[in-house]
Amino acid sequence: MAGVRVKKPFFRKVLEAALLIILLPIVLPLLLLGLVLHVLNKIIVYLLVWTCWLPCGKNVLFVSSDSPIWREYMESQILPLVRERAAVINWSERKQWPKWSLPVHVFRTFGRGRNYNPMVVVFHPLRRARVFRFLPAFTDFKHGNAEAVEQLRRELVLALGG
Repeated sequence: MAGVRVKKPFFRKVLEAALLIILLPIVLPLLLLGLVLHVLNKIIVYLLVWTCWLPCGKNVLFVSSDSPIWREYMESQILPLVRERAAVINWSERKQWPKWSLPVHVFRTFGRGRNYNPMVVVFHPLRRARVFRFLPAFTDFKHGNAEAVEQLRRELVLALGG
């Protein structure tokens, strides 16, 4: 009986259609507003990075933490590549992060959602940022396979222009 469809009563169909008609004018503008704010936030962050960081020689956001899995590798292999041109934040110290800090806002804009720690974001003038998410690679790394981490490191070196 898994293939049998139960037909909805006519009253229920009318009620669902009426609810959709009533809620659509409310939900649609909210979705549109959310999309506009998201895009506007990203544009503002790009402009701030391009005008505040790039002229000062900074074009990288480096995010890591005190994790025993990747701390030593990130500090010895990745940080030296970007130290002179990076804003560095430590995820383990996020409770002390200043609320109105540009590096923190850049992190919240580009690190949203998934695999945000450890991460490196590389900016170039008038181009999209390149985001390097190291967490998936470190999943293999902790099991003895360093190839994914090394590949990501090589891609980062290329993105840095070296």
